[in-house]
Amino acid sequence: MSFEANLERVVARHRELEAMLSGANEMTSDDIAQVSKELAELAPIAAKISELRALQDELDEALAMAADSGEDADMQAMAKSEVASLSDRLPILAREVERLLLPRDEADEKNAILEVRAGTGGDEAALFAADLFGMYQKYAHLRGWKFEVMEVSENAIGGYREAIASIAGLSVFARLKFESGAHRVQRIPVTESGGRIHTSAATVAVLPEAEEVDIQIADKDLRIDIFRASGPGGQSVNTTDSAVRITHLPTGIVVSQQDEKSQHKNKAKAMRILRARLYDFERSRVDSERAEERRGQVGSGDRSERIRTYNFPQGRVTDHRINRTVHKIDKVLAGEALDELVDALTAEDEAARLATMS
Repeated sequence: MSFEANLERVVARHRELEAMLSGANEMTSDDIAQVSKELAELAPIAAKISELRALQDELDEALAMAADSGEDADMQAMAKSEVASLSDRLPILAREVERLLLPRDEADEKNAILEVRAGTGGDEAALFAADLFGMYQKYAHLRGWKFEVMEVSENAIGGYREAIASIAGLSVFARLKFESGAHRVQRIPVTESGGRIHTSAATVAVLPEAEEVDIQIADKDLRIDIFRASGPGGQSVNTTDSAVRITHLPTGIVVSQQDEKSQHKNKAKAMRILRARLYDFERSRVDSERAEERRGQVGSGDRSERIRTYNFPQGRVTDHRINRTVHKIDKVLAGEALDELVDALTAEDEAARLATMS
């Protein structure tokens, strides 16, 4: 569909929805709510299209005046100046409209489940996983999001074998969805006496947090095991059988929770994580069916990809998907400069999707 046809489709649908609401007495309350929601989503796009068309009309008038030999010299000069100004503004406004027309990821406005796990590299990988988890925690704080630690499995020197958190706030998944993948670190470990640079890795998974209405889980598809919680090294941290392991039988996905003393709370947390993993599983299945369409997009979300390198000796962070390097590793890990990478990834993704529309 051409750009102009796309504009007309949106404008026509906006008019249709307004007409439907004007006859709302013939609609049910559910229908009114659904139409109002769609109208609210289309209104800013329709307004921007109206602005674009008005600007195009102004440009046409200015071009006609500049070309009219009957106009006096001053008026022609003024018209030519206006043509130059409008010609500069028009493509910028057209690009804004194109962005608004991009299909929305229905998960963008959802909260997220963050999972960070140590990869290759032993204790150093676990320390790096803890650094990454802390980076996202600080980033969440800077954006005013709620960061709830759901599970942490530590090693003997304070590193994280695995850490899971729930992040709630405005556009959480939209901002963090490109963080999924393998993150690599190059630095001299605190455990290294010879001063040699080591390379290790951690994996990050960012899953949209699913509501019960998004994912229906049948009781018959679950096996729930209750056991006694234990801490690092196997020592008992709980004298009651409060830890919960839930297995989703159709997919084989297993989730365990033991941080809470209450079996009920551990089960509720485990179900939140399971629901997010199942939602992500279904999104991945649909995405794989659309793999041909998505081939040109930024990153596949495949968590086996090495997406980013944190090089401490050179003080740089490089995102390999967009060949973008920032020389402020401390600020990235403090969450302060992470937006530079997130913004660049988002812009690249938009550009790739716009290219498929043209």
